[in-house]
Amino acid sequence: MAKHLTPTRFVVVSTVLLFLCQFISCQEEEYVRSLNPKRHLAGMMKKQKLSHFKFYWHDTYSAPNATAVPIIQPAGPSPTGFGSVSMIDDPITVGPDLKTSKLVGRAQGLYGIASQHEVALLMAMNFWFVEGKYNGSSISVMGRNQVFNKVREMPIIGGSGLFRFATGYAHASTHTFNLTNGDAVVEYNLYVLHY
Repeated sequence: MAKHLTPTRFVVVSTVLLFLCQFISCQEEEYVRSLNPKRHLAGMMKKQKLSHFKFYWHDTYSAPNATAVPIIQPAGPSPTGFGSVSMIDDPITVGPDLKTSKLVGRAQGLYGIASQHEVALLMAMNFWFVEGKYNGSSISVMGRNQVFNKVREMPIIGGSGLFRFATGYAHASTHTFNLTNGDAVVEYNLYVLHY
């Protein structure tokens, strides 16, 4: 015959289970500990803002001022260049003309052709700002870039400095592209949620 759980037994069993759950969840590794977000982030996470950044990214392969350098070549013949990887330290400016426009930062990271069927890049880069209020802060982008699409969207996955806990997305649109040497100017529009 099945026994019914009396209110007293229910309280005792619930208390024991609650204690065990708390005990088990408190067993953390020695290199990590739980923090109270309200206490730890007090003062930093005031009110979330949405900011729009528009700038131009200058990717230059042509010497002598190359800012993009191939570091891995494709292993074999490929119509898309699949497997090639480049490291970048590209200037970002307010306008599309590198010579006359104000430098606001640098795009640093790498990208590689990650598709065997179309020219689609995996991009991992930081937009590091060197001007004004955001000097020393960065926004991190990592995503798929189908370079021949008119507008490409990539996620913003974080940031540093004034962009801690940043999220959002980036739109990239090619302004100019030189088929002979690979140099490109790309307009970026970033929509960033940050504190």
